[in-house]
Amino acid sequence: MTARPAPPRPGARLDHLVIAARTLEEGRAWLEGRLHCPLEPGGEHELFGTHNALLSLGPDAYLEVIAVNPQAPAPGRPRWFGLDTPDMQRRLSHGPALIHWVAGVPHLPAGPGVLALSRGANRWTLTVPADGHLPGGGPHPSLICWETPPPPTRLPDRGVRLGTLHLGTPDPDPLRAALNTLNFMGEVEVQEAPQPELRAVLTTPGGPVEL
Repeated sequence: MTARPAPPRPGARLDHLVIAARTLEEGRAWLEGRLHCPLEPGGEHELFGTHNALLSLGPDAYLEVIAVNPQAPAPGRPRWFGLDTPDMQRRLSHGPALIHWVAGVPHLPAGPGVLALSRGANRWTLTVPADGHLPGGGPHPSLICWETPPPPTRLPDRGVRLGTLHLGTPDPDPLRAALNTLNFMGEVEVQEAPQPELRAVLTTPGGPVEL
């Protein structure tokens, strides 16, 4: 009797890109000016005192612009994505920037640094370090598992797609190993670089745009 091959192991995929800005208005204007298409309202994140705007990258992925919400009370913990750190505030003083990415996984067991979160009708779990730092300075992904349909299922399609996400890091082997462990499926290129960096090439109806 011939043994059947094992079914393919469920893999991680790109869930969304994270662009940070000093204010949501600044970030939204910057991105809309580059892509020549509107972003959609997102919402507020009460736990972290932030708010966002969203853009579809197709049926399975999206992009968010995120910023500190000046109308929200200060959170009782460090904000996610390193938004509280002097380094990030200094970086954003030069303008909005692509700072991070989030990989979607089929399961995310409870444990330290895994938070159950919500925004409106959305429910998800996400890895967030207790001190709010960016994993690996940004190129290492946070992990998310959606319990409700993710944003791309509701966002209008503006014809923008991610071509390739380039991830630079001084020590690329641990990142490559982490993506291999996740069985990551997607157009991600890991490169050695003097410091952590991210670069995304988007295809748009008006031509390619690099962030």
